[in-house]
Amino acid sequence: MAQTPLKVHELVKRFDGLTAVAGISFEARAGEVFGFLGPNGAGKTTTIRMIMGIIRPDAGRIEFFFDGKSGPLDKGRIGYLPEERGLYEDAKVIDVLVYFAELKGVPPKEARRRALAWLERLDLGEWAHRKIEKLSKGMQQKVQLVAAILHEPDLVVLDEPFAGLDPVNQDLFKELIRGLRDAGAAVLLSSHQMNLVEELCDRIFLIHKGRQVLYGCLSEIKAAHGGHRVELRFRGDGSLLQGNGLVKDLELADGRARFTLPQGVEPERFLRDLPEGLGVEEITVRRPSLHEIFVGVVKGG
Repeated sequence: MAQTPLKVHELVKRFDGLTAVAGISFEARAGEVFGFLGPNGAGKTTTIRMIMGIIRPDAGRIEFFFDGKSGPLDKGRIGYLPEERGLYEDAKVIDVLVYFAELKGVPPKEARRRALAWLERLDLGEWAHRKIEKLSKGMQQKVQLVAAILHEPDLVVLDEPFAGLDPVNQDLFKELIRGLRDAGAAVLLSSHQMNLVEELCDRIFLIHKGRQVLYGCLSEIKAAHGGHRVELRFRGDGSLLQGNGLVKDLELADGRARFTLPQGVEPERFLRDLPEGLGVEEITVRRPSLHEIFVGVVKGG
């Protein structure tokens, strides 16, 4: 059974009478990417700041487990990429990375070796002795991520890591996050960019207005929330799809159809019962996206 370095129990936080986090509970396991998702203002960053000890919860508790034992917050075992980036702009890249690694207990010589290796891996080797202020925003985000993981933490907390990244660097960050997971770290990934996170997560927690909306295995959530989405290119009379009990939310246009199968209806059944006079040229079938599920749930669907 995978270790669970982080457990959150009934966490509550209020600000001036407003409940920002309302009794949420979840856990992050070793060797997985755990998606902590929701729109802006949902309570994600507030929760992360409580996990990191920046602010205190009004109720509930946060438990950490390292080496099989429960213990207090140990920032030497955790890597944190905050939503608000913070680097010393007038310092050299290598000096910043070594400094942050030393704060987490890495000896200076080893910190320098690791930092240079990471910079080379991220095509920043030639920038090692340049000041942070000379780097582009995307480069600075790479440096910030390296600073968060240089001490090889067991738990990595990433708050909006894709913000402001171009598609190339988004793909790079996804690759690095998968690498952290495969190395055995627990990765808590907070984001409102569900299309990107959906590619990475094993389990998810969706929060809305401080409350739990969905929690569990992503594949099981997809199977439980809404029928298959179908896109069909056909020949023949498309009106034959109208009134078909296996077709919901039908859209027809120029030999193409888009619709949803009812919950529990598999695509094979639809194809077996296809009306005579309608031939399939091309068909695409998918589960509802995480974005579609979230929007449907928070709107009461």
